[in-house]
Amino acid sequence: MITSDPTASQTAGAIILHVNGEKHALTVDHRTTLLDALRERLDLTGTKKGCDHGQCGACTLLVDGRRSLSCLQLAVAAEGREITTIEGVAGQGADEGELHPVQQAFLEFDGFQCGYCTPGQICSAIAVIEEHAAGWPSAATGDVHPGAPPEPLTPEEIRERMSGNLCRCGAYTSIVRAVAHAAEAGAVRDARDEEAAA
Repeated sequence: MITSDPTASQTAGAIILHVNGEKHALTVDHRTTLLDALRERLDLTGTKKGCDHGQCGACTLLVDGRRSLSCLQLAVAAEGREITTIEGVAGQGADEGELHPVQQAFLEFDGFQCGYCTPGQICSAIAVIEEHAAGWPSAATGDVHPGAPPEPLTPEEIRERMSGNLCRCGAYTSIVRAVAHAAEAGAVRDARDEEAAA
C-alpha cells in the first residue's frame, strides 16, 4: 500500500535533530538525507542542493564542528549530533547579530558572485581554519612528520583544503584571500572566545 504519510510507513522513524542550538523533533523516512530534512522539513534553505552527489560542496555544513556534505549523510545518522548550518553561523561575531568573521571576510574580499555556493564555502572555510590551527595536514602540506612545526596557511594550502567546494562563477581568487584574511585575524578562535565569555 502506497501512502504519502511518512509516519504510516515502516521505513520512517522519529528523530531529534540538534540544529543551530535548537532541537527539532521530526518523523522522516530512513532514506531522507540530512540536506533534504533541513531544506524540506525545517525550512533551512541556506544549505544548497547542487549536484546531490557530494561533488560540488554546495551542501557543506558543520556536524560536531567538522565539515560534512549533507547530501551524502542520512538525517537519521545525524541524530544527537550538533549541526550548524549557514543560518547558525551568523551571530557568532563579537556582538549578537553580527556576521561571523569569515562571513565578513567574504564580504570584504568579494568572495562570491551569484552566491549559490557561498554558504557551503563559508562553512568549509570555518572548518579549514580550525583544521589548520589544530595542525591537521593536507595534501599540500610540505612536512607531515610528527613534531613538525606548523606551516603557514598559504594560498596553496587554502586552495587544497577548499578544493571540495566548487564555484561556478570562478570567484576562487577572492575566496582564497577571504579565507587567508579570516585566518590571519584569528576568526574562528575569536568567535569561540566570545562565546565562552558570554
